[in-house]
Amino acid sequence: MQLNPCQFIESGLRELVMSRQLTAVIECVGDGYVALCPELDIASQGKTVAESRENLKKELALFLDTASVDEINIRLRE
Repeated sequence: MQLNPCQFIESGLRELVMSRQLTAVIECVGDGYVALCPELDIASQGKTVAESRENLKKELALFLDTASVDEINIRLRE
């Protein structure tokens, strides 16, 4: 089985980002809440603060699983 070194780099970067403390800004909008992670410019929403926070965690995980290393680095540096 041949290993791709890029996979380890990408996996390492994603683990590094997930181990960082990221900001969640949660605001009441209408009858729900919007959660934003400004470091990565990812947002989500929910009916409660807790739901919006959990949805944001899911969106962050999805982004980190699918985004390229370059995209993650660009967003972290902005």
